[in-house]
Amino acid sequence: MKKLFTIALTLTLFSCGFSPMHAPRNDATTSTTREIFVAPISGTNGVDMRNSLRARFGFTDGVAARYTLTVDLKNPETIFKALQKTGDATWQEVRVTANYTLTETSTGTVLISATDTASESYTFVRDLVAAQASHNNAVQSAIRILSEKIETRIVAKLAK
Repeated sequence: MKKLFTIALTLTLFSCGFSPMHAPRNDATTSTTREIFVAPISGTNGVDMRNSLRARFGFTDGVAARYTLTVDLKNPETIFKALQKTGDATWQEVRVTANYTLTETSTGTVLISATDTASESYTFVRDLVAAQASHNNAVQSAIRILSEKIETRIVAKLAK
């Protein structure tokens, strides 16, 4: 009975056009995003951002790529969120901003020119090593979120 229910549910989902969001696809959008060269981004956080974007778009050579993505990553900003009566911060937010441009490599035509921001909160502790580790983890998380936002906007633009 359970097997019959599973088969019926599967047939129903696929007949309505449902497809998992992260399922591998071979359509034009997927192949187009594999033709994006991510230009080097300055700084340690820039290296992490480029690696994250390259993992999403593939590792394409700049000469062979159809599109070039150029990213200007700003230094992370720290914002104090919760203050004690003594003035010490106990909760902080890291905000990372990137200006980026997607151009067609052969013609130089700008397809997207945008700015996105991502933020991540973390608990600030008095131990210096733990505080630095929390800050670094928050920055890495914000970079990952920002690269997801950039990918979403580019895929939506190229799907048109």
